[in-house]
Amino acid sequence: MPIRDPALQTESQAGKTTGEHETQTLSGHEAALLEKYRIERAKRIRTEGLAQFRKSEGELAYFLEDPYARTPLQRAPMQNEVDVVIVGGGWSGMLTAIHLRQAGVKDIAIIESGGDFGGVWYWNRYPGCRCDVDSFIYMPLLEETGYMPTEKYAKSEEIRAHAQAIARQYDLYRHAVFQTRVTELRWDEEAARWIISTDRKDAIKSRFAFVGNGALNYPKLPGIPGIETFKGHSFHSSRWDYAYTGGDANGDLVNLKDRRVALIGTGSSGVQCVAPLSQWTKQLYVVQRTPAVVSIRGNKPTDPSWVSSLKAGWAKQRMANFDGILAGLVRDEDLVDDEWTDLWGPPPPPPAGADLSELAAFFQKIDIEKMDRVRARVDSIVKDPATAEALKPWYNRFCKRPTFNDDYLPAFNRPNVKLVDTQGRGLDRITENAIVFDGRSYEVDCIIYATGFDLLTTSHKAGGFEIFGRGGQTIDQKWAMAVRSLHGIYTHGFPNLLFVAGMRQGCPTVNFPYMTNEQAFHAAQVVKRLLQDNVRVMEVTPEAENRWCEIIAAKSKVNVEYIRACTPSFLNAEGDLSELPKQAFPTAYGGGPFEYIDILRNWRERGLLDDLHLVRE
Repeated sequence: MPIRDPALQTESQAGKTTGEHETQTLSGHEAALLEKYRIERAKRIRTEGLAQFRKSEGELAYFLEDPYARTPLQRAPMQNEVDVVIVGGGWSGMLTAIHLRQAGVKDIAIIESGGDFGGVWYWNRYPGCRCDVDSFIYMPLLEETGYMPTEKYAKSEEIRAHAQAIARQYDLYRHAVFQTRVTELRWDEEAARWIISTDRKDAIKSRFAFVGNGALNYPKLPGIPGIETFKGHSFHSSRWDYAYTGGDANGDLVNLKDRRVALIGTGSSGVQCVAPLSQWTKQLYVVQRTPAVVSIRGNKPTDPSWVSSLKAGWAKQRMANFDGILAGLVRDEDLVDDEWTDLWGPPPPPPAGADLSELAAFFQKIDIEKMDRVRARVDSIVKDPATAEALKPWYNRFCKRPTFNDDYLPAFNRPNVKLVDTQGRGLDRITENAIVFDGRSYEVDCIIYATGFDLLTTSHKAGGFEIFGRGGQTIDQKWAMAVRSLHGIYTHGFPNLLFVAGMRQGCPTVNFPYMTNEQAFHAAQVVKRLLQDNVRVMEVTPEAENRWCEIIAAKSKVNVEYIRACTPSFLNAEGDLSELPKQAFPTAYGGGPFEYIDILRNWRERGLLDDLHLVRE
């Protein structure tokens, strides 16, 4: 997601303020806090950077196994040809398929590694799992399907059921190829087709290929020594083993009542599953490297009177309002009104006439004020002072994605819950029957890895496959120094290939489905036109890529120094400063979602033929 640089936002805002200019400087308390941030960050710098994590492969490949598929799929390899192959059956792939069908493109195959539609919501079924964004903007096609979420923050099973209902309504199941993992996309120059290979020995030819498998699908594991030696039970939170724990996403984990469990990770997934685990385990060890920002969720059931007051077009208006607020473009109305728009919303206008150093102090004061509120909440809930202190986040608010939960902090008041705060180091090692930190061994029966996903890598790598373009060049080879594309959707050297909802050179938003839908609609319209015009090969020109990279750089809101000062996270290559120039290379359109949507519309209406090299049948 884009990181907004306050100094870059203030030029237009400064003119909105009136009154006497007040000099902005940091107080002694605020300066001491920044020094605390620096010290805590230094504890967490790892020389290995991204290499500190392990992939779910080899002897750890079992972490990728699907525990949810009812029956293993048995079928012969496919050797067919289609107009479009879509990699991924989550929101990106589904919305792309829907817009393609509505554009008249029906010869489609959707290849999905899971056993059904849903993407991240197919995989994430851990107890306590909910959407952390307002359901009424997160769940797509609500008006089109006539569905209304039951709560402000819907549970995973409700979101998954909605995805499958969408697939039925839009007749997507006829196109689905489930329980199939893509292993390679390779451009066949002579045939002018993509050859899609899979782990089922398929070789599907496709005129166009869409990569829409998202960033949250490949489980990431910590590089803790001894992880493969543990003889107890272990699994990743995105492959929850209810056969072992008992119960379901609502709890009732009855099989854990006599078991000692270590939960490794306190990010979005870990924060949500701590409370249900605490209620059922004999002993729960919560292993933390860096505390999360845990703010108020304030969930509530859907109000029928509010629903009856809604007018046509409300869903898209609500989506745009939310992302407009977070982008600092909307101030007069907050339709969602939650902790996202409060904690991460735009700051008040700065003092008129302030210089850059005063502006920096002004925005830093606001940042500290909001984070002080988060830390004070920890003190107000957690009874043990040492545990409370360890759970406080010491960094600026844009350094990590915040979490929202009302049950996480109270769980640490239970006698069977112990926080193992590793001070950023991580565990020393794992043995056959225990986790070890700072010389102390904690015997456990089960280890659950709530360690997230391989988010920093490109989407195809997150899906476990490689893409070979002209002359056998891979995407990774082309993007070794920096991502180069047009609109984050097409890249030179890879004809007839489109990326939907990628994290780079597009305009990703906190509410993921909002921009995904816009990109999917745009890409479907482009392919519709190419098919109507009998285009055999479409390839973006290098000149168009260069212009887009210049626009990206000029519009960038990435504050490299802000990221550099952050605690290690996916935003700064886990603190690996040698990787930071590549990771922080301006890779997201900084003009905001509305400008980006206008750029896509204007381009497909007026600029498409100028920026593409086309070969017709």
